[in-house]
Amino acid sequence: MTDPLLATLRVAGSGLEAQSTRMRIVSENIANARTTGDTPGADPYRRKTITFGAELDRATGAQTVEVKKLGVDKGDFIEEFDPGNPAADERGIVKMPNVNILIEMADMRESNRTYEANLQTIKQTRDMISQTIALLRASQ
Repeated sequence: MTDPLLATLRVAGSGLEAQSTRMRIVSENIANARTTGDTPGADPYRRKTITFGAELDRATGAQTVEVKKLGVDKGDFIEEFDPGNPAADERGIVKMPNVNILIEMADMRESNRTYEANLQTIKQTRDMISQTIALLRASQ
């Protein structure tokens, strides 16, 4: 039988890793929210997406989270009229990234809170292990 505390640490650790990857993807989206194509009419930056999945940790038997896929959002680009922009086509239309800053900020906040929850789980589990060791030492 595997140790439930060890399994807890593995699950929370996989959550930390998954959420840090998610924060990186969201950060890239925010950083490129106004990145246009290099030439007139060229496609701009396309929003990146992340998909999670459950994975069985064979050592502990626990379900952990992992990044299943990094992809791109196939949604439409935003078109803006800006004839002075070097990326504008012959009509003065510039294709802008399909990044919505409000959605990205909400994703960042959710990712941050989930990361903090997993970190707190690790801290509490570590404290429980320390208390258990202290009790075992005291009983000898």
